[in-house]
Amino acid sequence: MSNRTQLTVSPGPHVRSKESTSNIMFNVVLALLPTTLTAIYYFGSSALMLIIACSITAVATEALFQKLRGIPVTIGDFSALVTGLLLALTLPPELPIWMAIVGSIIAIALGKQVFGGLGYNFFNPALVGRAFLLASFPVAMTTWKLIDVTSSATPLGTDNPTAIALKDLFLGRVGGSLGETSAVAIILGGLYLLYKGYIDWRVPAGYLGTVAVLTTFVGKGGPIFHLLAGGLMLGAFFMATDMVTTPVTKKGRWIFGIGCGILLVIIRVYGGLPEGVLYSILLMNMFVPIIDKYTLPRAFGEVKING
Repeated sequence: MSNRTQLTVSPGPHVRSKESTSNIMFNVVLALLPTTLTAIYYFGSSALMLIIACSITAVATEALFQKLRGIPVTIGDFSALVTGLLLALTLPPELPIWMAIVGSIIAIALGKQVFGGLGYNFFNPALVGRAFLLASFPVAMTTWKLIDVTSSATPLGTDNPTAIALKDLFLGRVGGSLGETSAVAIILGGLYLLYKGYIDWRVPAGYLGTVAVLTTFVGKGGPIFHLLAGGLMLGAFFMATDMVTTPVTKKGRWIFGIGCGILLVIIRVYGGLPEGVLYSILLMNMFVPIIDKYTLPRAFGEVKING
């Protein structure tokens, strides 16, 4: 008697993973813990209140909009929590709580739900919320609480970058947004995501590498200063690597990361703002569909029709 194998016929995708959205997002939260705890250590209760307010508001807004849309409430997948936490880490320590709440509502409502929810958004939701706050409340969003009371500006806002010790930039003993001060905390979280395979190394490598090369020749402070200062590390590991808003191909991710780096240097060196991570990533998010179009491999047997 011949052996018979039971075959299951089903539509694609045929390659499946045991990973779930909730598992991936929970690990992103774990990866953000070093940065979150560092922010609370340096900035105290004001940082804690902002983090709590943004996180709760993001989760509540997601649940409300899903209820209004008549679709299942999926706040248990932790994606809204990640958005709220990331937004909080991009805010100044003494931003009024009500502004942070407004930013979280915008991040979920306009950055995510208006497009159809998780997986359909074109832009990173946390950056959408920050962009709204920066446009609406520019003074509050650029007023910093400095760790060192003798300092007069954040690293990127100073006229003399060489006066800032690289050790302080690495450890986080500088002024700035909650999650933009300690490079070592961000790197630890980023390495964890790389180890778990949740982010592609090509995006942060292209982003950071481009900034390092370009700032060797232009800009004040040199490449190490620009890599450690501001929100570059947070953006490179946790925002530019967003699975939904980045290209799906390896070549496309190189293009995306390099494009982010070029835009960042242009904004920092030649623009009117000392920082440029927010706009560099949002602008490259716009090009993701066309990057995917021209970098996706041709299907086997596909014939290109001219004319």
